[in-house]
Amino acid sequence: MNKDSIRIDIWLWRARFAKTRSLAAELVERGAVRLTHQGRQTRVDKPSRVVHVGDGLLFAANGRVTELTVEGLGE
Repeated sequence: MNKDSIRIDIWLWRARFAKTRSLAAELVERGAVRLTHQGRQTRVDKPSRVVHVGDGLLFAANGRVTELTVEGLGE
């Protein structure tokens, strides 16, 4: 991980898609998150996987399916 990437659980928490980092990690471990990186979509199964600016995310949470593009990593 470097300044151009961040763990997916941290990103979901910082972007307020999960109330806590633990809940974000559970969402990922449940297999509810798909990551599109360089045109390939994969199911994310580990909270330690990294996301980069420009990656696409598709996930189901709270009875909703959300699709988005990562535009920033946050602080």
